[in-house]
Amino acid sequence: MESTDTIYLLQECDSGTKMAVASIDEVLDKLHDKKLIDLLNESKRHHEKLGNDLHDLLRQYHAEDKDPNPMAKSMSWFKTNIKVGMSDDSDKTAAGLMTDGCDMGIKSLNKYLNQYKDADHTAKAICSRLINIEETLRDDLRKYL
Repeated sequence: MESTDTIYLLQECDSGTKMAVASIDEVLDKLHDKKLIDLLNESKRHHEKLGNDLHDLLRQYHAEDKDPNPMAKSMSWFKTNIKVGMSDDSDKTAAGLMTDGCDMGIKSLNKYLNQYKDADHTAKAICSRLINIEETLRDDLRKYL
């Protein structure tokens, strides 16, 4: 059971990192504030590094990566492009959307930590790191709301 819970938790984290990178990429070219762009690029690098660590761990378990849910990804794309495209202040709108995404990610990751309680320490630690990345980004985005 530990191995199964470990793999599932790692896969959910992998999906989360991919969703975060895709969401950041979606808004970057719509932003104007250099500090906000730098903040999102830094967070993207953190997500990508953690994603690489997750890929290595999943390979060790001979497990597949997990892509984000296609429906969730397309809904995010649609919402981002409509809201930011119609906004007079794309930076503020994008910061709000990214904050909402962080909140959803934090909620989901905590749910998975509880759901896959038999996951090994390494998987739980990497999930906690991802939660921390999301919380930090959410907190840093507040000044742009």
